[in-house]
Amino acid sequence: MAAAGVDPKSIDIVVLSHLHPDHINGIKTADNQLAFPNAEHLVPVNDWAFWMSEENAAKGADNAMMKGYFANVKKIMGDMADKVKKYEWGKEVASGVTALDTSGHTPGHSSFTVQSGNAKMLVQSDVTNIPELFLRNPEWHIMFDVDPVKAVATRRKLYDMAVAEKTLIAGFHFSFPSQGYVEKDGSNYRLVPIRWNPTL
Repeated sequence: MAAAGVDPKSIDIVVLSHLHPDHINGIKTADNQLAFPNAEHLVPVNDWAFWMSEENAAKGADNAMMKGYFANVKKIMGDMADKVKKYEWGKEVASGVTALDTSGHTPGHSSFTVQSGNAKMLVQSDVTNIPELFLRNPEWHIMFDVDPVKAVATRRKLYDMAVAEKTLIAGFHFSFPSQGYVEKDGSNYRLVPIRWNPTL
């Protein structure tokens, strides 16, 4: 952001797709201050309820990864209850940006349609972490999915929609250039990356 000349104080909205560490840790600085002090922080209502629940944390205590995830949410967001706005699926979280139910990866995991005029993009967040594996094998389970069975159903539903609508798709963990189109490949899918053009 500094290299691009963007002042963190100028950011007015931060929309979180879910509350896994690699998606929330950047909202705080090393000294536990808000990285974007003037921004409204939006979180999916179902993820907030799940990760802030002491009962759920106790259930996950035997799983080292889940125990760490619950602790991290409390560390990063525990003092933010009055600073966050909880959003629901099917509604705009910002102008032209609508939240979609893509739960399974987490109970409140959200993807987004981003629309400007006739242009539309589907930001799939973490529905698929590695498209080379999980588009080609959507039935595979990954340890980071809280509800693996639901995650599989979500993958198929979202990618069937992306195929039918021929919508440009972006993924947080996709390889550069992180955008492309999903095509059917038998009963599975494949990602066709867009051609990268370094000039505008």
